[in-house]
Amino acid sequence: MNIFISNLSYRVEDSDLKELFGQFGEVVTTKVVYDNQTGRSKCFGFVNMAEKEHVQTAINKLNRTMYDGKIINVSESRTREEKSGKSGYSSSADRKQQQKQNLNNNNSNNNINNNNDDKIF
Repeated sequence: MNIFISNLSYRVEDSDLKELFGQFGEVVTTKVVYDNQTGRSKCFGFVNMAEKEHVQTAINKLNRTMYDGKIINVSESRTREEKSGKSGYSSSADRKQQQKQNLNNNNSNNNINNNNDDKIF
């Protein structure tokens, strides 16, 4: 099972995550994510552990704890589908379409409100 870790310091590497999470069970893989252009850490990463029970223990013990000078956030990682389902968008094109629709709705509401300003009740 995958674990998502955010707010890592720039100094944290894959081997650091393996050591940190290894306290709670077998670590299958670790991955600190780096910026392709700068080569600098994006300050988040993933850990894959073999046993679900170990994942939950690691999350419970490490979430919101200090590691390498920063308070890290640790949670179960979600798939892209789960993330897009939560936000209601599946792509940037859908987001743009939704933003246009919201803008049109806001403009319609403003026109209605402006028309009512002339009436005396």
